[in-house]
Amino acid sequence: MGLPDHHLTEGELRIRAFHPHWKRLIVPILALVLIIAGSGAAMYFMPVFDYVFYARVAVAVLAVGLLTVWSFVPYLQWKNTSYVLTSHRFTISTGVLNKSTDDIPMSKVNTVSAEQTLMERILGCGTLNVESAGEQGHITLRDIPQIQDVRAELFRALDDAADGDP
Repeated sequence: MGLPDHHLTEGELRIRAFHPHWKRLIVPILALVLIIAGSGAAMYFMPVFDYVFYARVAVAVLAVGLLTVWSFVPYLQWKNTSYVLTSHRFTISTGVLNKSTDDIPMSKVNTVSAEQTLMERILGCGTLNVESAGEQGHITLRDIPQIQDVRAELFRALDDAADGDP
């Protein structure tokens, strides 16, 4: 997921690989349920008239379009966003059709901080802020699952990188 094993450098170990938190899928799932229920009700309660077949086809086409935009695309974006923490770098990979991959070498990371709202604390996720000496400087990663565990593993990897351990 995210970073294939053959892309790891010699001596580099995968520590953790994960997607954004599942809470990003709440709105697409609600949209899925509402669109299916609404279009089903519209087709069922549609009065009989000369062009009822075409009206039902129009409702079905509209439902498929809405499902694509509000459910399927967000799911694909969630599924194709991955974070990989290794002993040498933190990799962020995004994109469905066009892939974008950012690597933050452990030697360039200056500061790591985590933020959580009350709801995020209940759900076990949060926002991870990583400041590095690289070109981007500051990266904010939202909806990181098990944020405290990820932060602790990132600190361990930073300590190992500073000590020169593999």
